[in-house]
Amino acid sequence: MILGRGKVVVNSLSIAANRLAQSLTSFVLFASIARILGPYELGQYLLAFTYYFIFMSVAAQGFKTLFTRELSRHPQETPVYLVSGTLLQLLFSLTAYAMLVAVVLALPYSSDTSTVCYVLGLAIVPFSLSNVTEAIFQAQEKMHLIAASTVPVYILRVEVMIWAMKLKFGVSFGVSFLAVIFVISEFLILLIEWGLLARTVKPKWQINWDFIWQTVRTARTLVAIEGVAALSGRMQVLILSLLGGEIVVGLFGGIAQLMQPFEMLAQSVVLAVFPSLSKGVTLEKEKQRHQVESIAEMLLCVALPLLVGLYFIGGDLLIFIYRDPSFAEASAALKVVALGLVAVCFIRPLSSLLVANGLEWINLREVSVTNVLGGLFSVVLVSQYQLLGAGIAALLMNISACSQYMYAVRTRLFSFDLWRILRRPLLMSVFMLAVFLILQEIIQNFLLTAVAASLVYLLLIGVLGILAVGISAISRDQVS
Repeated sequence: MILGRGKVVVNSLSIAANRLAQSLTSFVLFASIARILGPYELGQYLLAFTYYFIFMSVAAQGFKTLFTRELSRHPQETPVYLVSGTLLQLLFSLTAYAMLVAVVLALPYSSDTSTVCYVLGLAIVPFSLSNVTEAIFQAQEKMHLIAASTVPVYILRVEVMIWAMKLKFGVSFGVSFLAVIFVISEFLILLIEWGLLARTVKPKWQINWDFIWQTVRTARTLVAIEGVAALSGRMQVLILSLLGGEIVVGLFGGIAQLMQPFEMLAQSVVLAVFPSLSKGVTLEKEKQRHQVESIAEMLLCVALPLLVGLYFIGGDLLIFIYRDPSFAEASAALKVVALGLVAVCFIRPLSSLLVANGLEWINLREVSVTNVLGGLFSVVLVSQYQLLGAGIAALLMNISACSQYMYAVRTRLFSFDLWRILRRPLLMSVFMLAVFLILQEIIQNFLLTAVAASLVYLLLIGVLGILAVGISAISRDQVS
């Protein structure tokens, strides 16, 4: 039992380390591109990565989920999945890359931007092939091998990219040299994972076509869900690239990067609680309701004070991180996008709650509806207001998703006590509003204001935590 818990802890930490390294290195890379090369080059790289991410998700993500599930149930089939599954992923990845090239070729991008998209898109192939090895590691509950393969490469990749930018490679080759480094790093990860896997799995060098056709039929729904979800998350960048250009894409990407720490926090919290939510299906709904309310409250305790802070120092923060005065233009859009964090506090836990109760079809419906509405919002608003319009469209998409989830949960599972969820976060945000107003009068330096406000926030969290523990102890004493 203790050994089993230890394995869960190691696997959880490995997944967390992998995601943290991926997020942090992406943030450092995006900031470095903006600082060294500029917002136009950042827009090029972000657009190319967007196309890569969308077509990679279509080619690989659905299969990875299926492979992991089936290998967990039938580990003796691992050699078959390793060889035939790899061939299947190769075929899908090459098809996805051909589709990417066709789409980019048909759109009115400049030749250098199109080249970056073509080069970076090649990473679809090694990433898709890595899906097979990583699915095997996950099924064997050896997630530490995934972290061991990816984290060092992520760190090395961003260091090499920054070194290359400082040597002014961009003057001769544009952003394409960054795309080349990215592709090489993905092939390196694939090579390392195959090397680790070869120590325990002996490949069965025979193509099982029945397995391939059956897998394709089984994975259709998962592929559709992943593809629609990827398009939904990256739609703004695509529309901005066509209606606003690479510089506007770069500015919007700078905003999106500031939202990433909170998005990662929300995702991590929900993933940690998801097993408990799933077990609660067989118990009373009151327990699930209490868990979801607690998650939403905790996330709001972070989101609302963060929102207050961004309204006061968001513009200065953008300029400080990216060291480019042109990012001041994104200040208004940042404030609008930040409002969507409130909706995210409900979207994440409610989405997982529905999946835990076997209602994942509602999630697919929500993504599809929000995609359609988001596309309409974006085309109309971006054409009129450019970057600010993209921020408004992103906010409306979050509101749409939140409304659909709240209605579905209220009608199919239970209702919420919104005042219980909101009272403490609202109290904290009002307190932080007063703190920023005071700091604005006595401190003129942006960094000192940010540090002082952060310390006050941490102190407030500590005080509320102590009070909560004390009240809980008093309640238990009264009950006993």
